[in-house]
Amino acid sequence: MKNTKLKCILIDDSAIQRRTISKLVKEQSNLILTNEFSNGLDAKNDMANNAVDLIFLDIEMPGLNGFELLELLEAHEHKPQIIIISGNPGYAMKAFDHDVTDYLKKPVEKKRFDLAVKKAVGRHILEHTEEVEQEFIYINNHLKKTKLLLNDILWIEAFGDYVKIIAKDTRPLILSTMKAFAKQLPHDKFLRIHKSYIINLEKIEKFNGSSVEIAGQAIPLSRHKKELLMKALTILE
Repeated sequence: MKNTKLKCILIDDSAIQRRTISKLVKEQSNLILTNEFSNGLDAKNDMANNAVDLIFLDIEMPGLNGFELLELLEAHEHKPQIIIISGNPGYAMKAFDHDVTDYLKKPVEKKRFDLAVKKAVGRHILEHTEEVEQEFIYINNHLKKTKLLLNDILWIEAFGDYVKIIAKDTRPLILSTMKAFAKQLPHDKFLRIHKSYIINLEKIEKFNGSSVEIAGQAIPLSRHKKELLMKALTILE
């Protein structure tokens, strides 16, 4: 996941603290500060319409304090990561009960802030990588339904009345036509580049006008599929 950027907001009732943290946030290439709030209620209402990846959150605020906002976020479908910033270290234990990413004590040191952001970015990448790896299809293999991760598939080739799946650790033969099997695959990741070949676009190592290379293997590219391949690779980037 290159150039990972987390959309974040800052919630603190102190204007001075918001200026301080805002400056630190803007020095981070992996963060985009989308908004600032002086209280939890305004932030909560804004998040109902705007997705956020990370919140820098104060605890002691009027109206809706930090812990009350954390309670409300527990039911959030896509709960953002939280980095608590507080002048009271006594809140730390309770904060980590809410699975916060980190807890920073005011005044915040830049080195410590950078470390907290690094943790948040790493956690974001890990969570989204796991989501990708969970994408799969079921294939009929030896009279059993077998789970096959899409990320493991290199290419598929026609084999008489069957299709042969060339994957990371397996090469099963499946009774199917190429057209029928292609319907099981996401069109943004797989492309039929020849009457006998479907490839995983993310596995391409290099290509020219007549072939595509995957795992050191040259796979023929039909002349009328060149434009489709170029378009697909442009979108993939």
